[in-house]
Amino acid sequence: MSSISIIGLGQMARVLAARALDGGNTVEVVGRDAARAADMAGALGRGATAGTPGAAPAGDIVVLAVPHGSAVPVVSRYGNALAGKVVVDITNPFDASATGVVTSDGTSVAQEVAKAAPAGAHVVKAFNTVFGHVLAKGGPLDVFIAGDDAQAKENTAVFIESLGLRPLDTGDLKMAQWLEGAGGADDGPGTPWRGELRLLPRRQRHRLSAPAPGPGRRSGSGGGGGGSPRKTRAAWCRSGARPGRGASSRDGVPGCSPGGGVRHGRRWARPEHG
Repeated sequence: MSSISIIGLGQMARVLAARALDGGNTVEVVGRDAARAADMAGALGRGATAGTPGAAPAGDIVVLAVPHGSAVPVVSRYGNALAGKVVVDITNPFDASATGVVTSDGTSVAQEVAKAAPAGAHVVKAFNTVFGHVLAKGGPLDVFIAGDDAQAKENTAVFIESLGLRPLDTGDLKMAQWLEGAGGADDGPGTPWRGELRLLPRRQRHRLSAPAPGPGRRSGSGGGGGGSPRKTRAAWCRSGARPGRGASSRDGVPGCSPGGGVRHGRRWARPEHG
């Protein structure tokens, strides 16, 4: 199994740590408040430890479970202590209204983290489309991942599978721009997310949550009249969309292959329908 260091002491950090321990991984939790980190490690039990802020993380995989504005400063602060690590960025750069993202066009938090990371560290975007209260319920979920290093993604995929989740490889790290726009994918308390992808606009652009075209409705038209269903990721995939090709209402959907399948770990597979 994997050795994991989680930087952050919030709900998502706690839930990820618990599921990681359930999966047989070793877990270190790290936070600015050493006493809180020690309390969390004690509550988790099963050999969980509390790390020292600023010291080299013990885990081979380092999870950034911090607010999006803290991700780059944290990585810069750790510096060469992250060399040789897989750094997993789980942040979401939502704006205050949660209707868009604060990052500029053409970049993402994950890409900025990669710029700040030392040589030899490999950044993977993951878990940002999975919410803590849903993850805490257990059960199978899809986890989109993106990164430039194949081995780092493989290591992340193995970790994800140890949690009982399914990794879906969307491509290189530039796909984090799309993943960071994915939000509101659970339709309220008690509704587990099973792969429906609803993308928030970047500066109110590239909205992929428009209703699926129906009779009398042209593809790409806006509006949500009639309560028409949103297109699911599988529906976009079946339409032949491919990642990263333009900014139309169906191009650039993470996880789609030219044949309509979904990237599952190291292979393309047809999506399952729950």
